[in-house]
Amino acid sequence: MELTYEKFLRIFENADKINVDETTFYFDDDPEEQEHYLGWIGGQDKPYWVGYCDITDGCEYSSAEEMFTAKIYDGRSLKERWEHAVICNIGGIDADTWLSYCGDKF
Repeated sequence: MELTYEKFLRIFENADKINVDETTFYFDDDPEEQEHYLGWIGGQDKPYWVGYCDITDGCEYSSAEEMFTAKIYDGRSLKERWEHAVICNIGGIDADTWLSYCGDKF
């Protein structure tokens, strides 16, 4: 199942309904292919979080769109770099497995 940027955004916009915490990805055009982390924790003012980005100790956001458009990966956003994003896990589960069970809901 192809995972488009729009579908990935919809998944995170529905984070209160399905687990997306501990989602990992890397950019295939980075020399070291460093894994980046993002997720959602309910009950917070800014429930969306990112780790291993340009901001020391990560950062938090109020919405999925705000998180995905923040220029925190070498001065560019996940949206801007989507063509090079390789999603490894969603909610701590292999991305292909997660999508096979939950992908059609979004």
